[in-house]
Amino acid sequence: MVTRRERTDAVKQRGVALGFDAVGVASLEANPHAAELDRWLAAGHAGTMSYLHRQAAKRKEPARIMPEARVAVVTLTNYYHGSADPGATPRGSREPGRVAQYAWSADYHGVLGKRLERFAAAIQEVVPGARTRCYVDAGPVPERELAQRAGLGWIAKNTMLIHPTIGSFTFIGVVLTDADLSPDAPFDADRCGSCRACLDACPTHAFPAAHDLDARACISYLTIEHRGAFTPAQQEMVGDWVFGCDICQDVCPWNVKFAQGTADPELAARADVAAPDVRTLLDVPDDVFARRYGDTPFERPGPAGMRRNAAAVLGVPAT
Repeated sequence: MVTRRERTDAVKQRGVALGFDAVGVASLEANPHAAELDRWLAAGHAGTMSYLHRQAAKRKEPARIMPEARVAVVTLTNYYHGSADPGATPRGSREPGRVAQYAWSADYHGVLGKRLERFAAAIQEVVPGARTRCYVDAGPVPERELAQRAGLGWIAKNTMLIHPTIGSFTFIGVVLTDADLSPDAPFDADRCGSCRACLDACPTHAFPAAHDLDARACISYLTIEHRGAFTPAQQEMVGDWVFGCDICQDVCPWNVKFAQGTADPELAARADVAAPDVRTLLDVPDDVFARRYGDTPFERPGPAGMRRNAAAVLGVPAT
């Protein structure tokens, strides 16, 4: 007779064999940070991300996402490319057009979505008849809270999940399932201590307080999620970043000390997205953009958003 613990261990082993760097199992009780989410949304810190308001009820009670689910099997995938750069870089000190490391390869939604589907099939092999549903940074899933609950790390002052031996440069994937698995103990320790490196390094002061990110002042939000033209103030905030921002992660001591470059062949860096020609992006036609970047994270802001970002970086009017 196979025990729940043995089934759970077998599921985790299958996940690691598929290429995930860490796997844990979380229970699905109500999110303990529900009141904080309500306050954050009410303060307007979500900016134009109206979908977060629509998803709030399920984010606060993840069991409502898939009512038959018993647990969430949570995965971490390292995407670090070995170039932590402690200290914010002043504008104009390097060639413009910096890109957050998570976007240096093919779109992770596709890469990890397929991997998670294979993992879901493996779970069904270990637990015949199990039902599953996969999520990669999509839908109303509170990924970081579930990862913390699955014992995979703690939520840092910059709101990122930090794994104690991998760091924070990770993609979080979730498989909700009704499989009878044993939840892991949550990662209750907060190992940030008195460190403020991430908060103090942010060039736009996007953190009103620890664990509170005002997206409206965040370079990643502005260059990826913000819809419409930039105000002059927003254009100045962008600095050298044409897509995303890694500053608060680059300066984190846990990344500086422990992060190791990924060896995942499906996440190999592509020069055309890791170091794009910003001047070419400035007036790239929609059809050319689709052919060149349609399978990359640049598709999120789209051609109009990337032209806007390029104009901000170069300090010229958007076309």
